Amino acid sequence: MMGFLPNSLRTRTFAVDALVAVLLAVVMVVVTPHAGANQLPWRRQVDGAGYALLVAAAAPLAFRRVAPAYALGAMSVVLAAYLGMRYPYGPILLVPVLVLYAAGSRLPTRRSAVLAVGAIAVMLVGQMIAAGPQLDASYLVALVAWHGWLIVPWGVGAGIRTRAESGRHERDEAARRVAYEERLRIAREVHDVVGHGLAVINMQAGVALHVVDRRPEQARLALEAIKQTSKDALDELRAALDVFRQPQDGEARRDGEARQPAPGLGQVDEVIAAMVDGGLPVELVVTGEAVALPAAVDLAAYRIVQESLTNVARHAGPASATVRVRYEPRQVVLEIVNDGRARASGNGRSGQGIAGMRERAAAVHGTLEAGPRPEGGFRVLAHLPSGGGRP
Repeated sequence: MMGFLPNSLRTRTFAVDALVAVLLAVVMVVVTPHAGANQLPWRRQVDGAGYALLVAAAAPLAFRRVAPAYALGAMSVVLAAYLGMRYPYGPILLVPVLVLYAAGSRLPTRRSAVLAVGAIAVMLVGQMIAAGPQLDASYLVALVAWHGWLIVPWGVGAGIRTRAESGRHERDEAARRVAYEERLRIAREVHDVVGHGLAVINMQAGVALHVVDRRPEQARLALEAIKQTSKDALDELRAALDVFRQPQDGEARRDGEARQPAPGLGQVDEVIAAMVDGGLPVELVVTGEAVALPAAVDLAAYRIVQESLTNVARHAGPASATVRVRYEPRQVVLEIVNDGRARASGNGRSGQGIAGMRERAAAVHGTLEAGPRPEGGFRVLAHLPSGGGRP
């Protein structure tokens, strides 16, 4: 029996159930002789064999939760023998209720249903043997009805198990959904950081190659800009991937590993400066009273501006861009326009930039529109909730 106890939890469960078995055995031994005094005349008085069967009937209660299938089988055999030998009813009838409930709540539903029906059938056969020649139609119906009632405690246990499994499945599904959303968020971060960094580096490298022979000092400045841009991109990339290397509980970060705060609209001027240094004229226009945006909205706004300018640098050809940030009472409006080639500026056919920006806006309950302008160029327009905060 101890083979069913692979861990301390099962050991404690067995200890509690064993105590219940001992207590019920004592109750059965004491109460059953008195309970059988007024029963059918063909019920025999409890003797030594009867007391032994009472104690044996209580034994399966000790392992009904750690080994419910074995408990169910042992219980049905002992009760069939007890009832088949015409010993009186009494507290022993509590045993099948407890064991059937445990089987329903611990075993897979299909398996426990088969075992429960089999155990009830074995006990019914014991009752029929006990009745012998006195078994008429009415008594048989009564026996079948009573034994059929025993399916109720099994059904209660099976229902509780099904509900618990359903809750567990829902929690697992929620955990998988959260993990997927986190992976998707990190993928967007990596896409935006790497895409923007490489676009700026490409522009600066083009400038350096263009002036390296005639104006080496300007080429040096471009190379320094490349170095700084790559460093910033690596820092942002480390911050985005930091979720995969969080320290364990009680473990402090090493020096220099403090997680950097997520960028926001306050750093947009740095993005614009990098673009301007790379040869893309960009104008920033801010209107309205600035508000402190929620962190998620602030990051989404920054990434939308960054991705929009990256698309211009990659695809719009010779162009200039304007970034407009308008603070309204309940939202912040971002408009990024350029006068380059409309196809390039981010129609989404060459990548997932526009789709990613729309997802970012939708994630914070905002909207984003993007498309060519009638007068030429391309326009990205985003409306993001501001939360009504103040700096």
